[in-house]
Amino acid sequence: MARSGLLAAAAALVLGACASSVNLEDGNKVPVEDRNAKGAASGASAGGAQSGVSTVNLNSRAAAGDNLTRVVYFDFDSFVVRDDARPVIDTHAKRLAANAALKMTVEGHTDERGSREYNLALGQKRAEAVVKSLTLLGARGNQIEPVSFGMERPAVQGSDEAAYAKNRRAELKDR
Repeated sequence: MARSGLLAAAAALVLGACASSVNLEDGNKVPVEDRNAKGAASGASAGGAQSGVSTVNLNSRAAAGDNLTRVVYFDFDSFVVRDDARPVIDTHAKRLAANAALKMTVEGHTDERGSREYNLALGQKRAEAVVKSLTLLGARGNQIEPVSFGMERPAVQGSDEAAYAKNRRAELKDR
């Protein structure tokens, strides 16, 4: 009996925490504290604002971050998106969901092993797997185009496992 009461209390706590969570996807501007604002401590600034909070435009390229990681790596002969790629895909899915005008190309690549036809098909499957992951996380399908280059554009020259690992990839590029 005490156990079920404890479970009910835990469930209420979890549901209460979910209800008070903040959704940052509702608008294009998110308030951010400006620690350099003059008069923030007194509650008044020269511009008439009452707080030291400024906004950040998530649609600008600088705010979106031109230095974001844009490569998803794959295992040999696989087009399954690995767990270590989730942060990359999640970040880009949020960018695309926040800005409907943003377009992206996902380029699928392979290492040099296998025939040209096989590698073009595998590169396409890798690009499509990343596109599917992005759309499942909120991006719109019309924002993303999958393209395959197979083994034609290696990131690294070489015929060893280190070079192969760098060439088995999908690159996310804004257009």
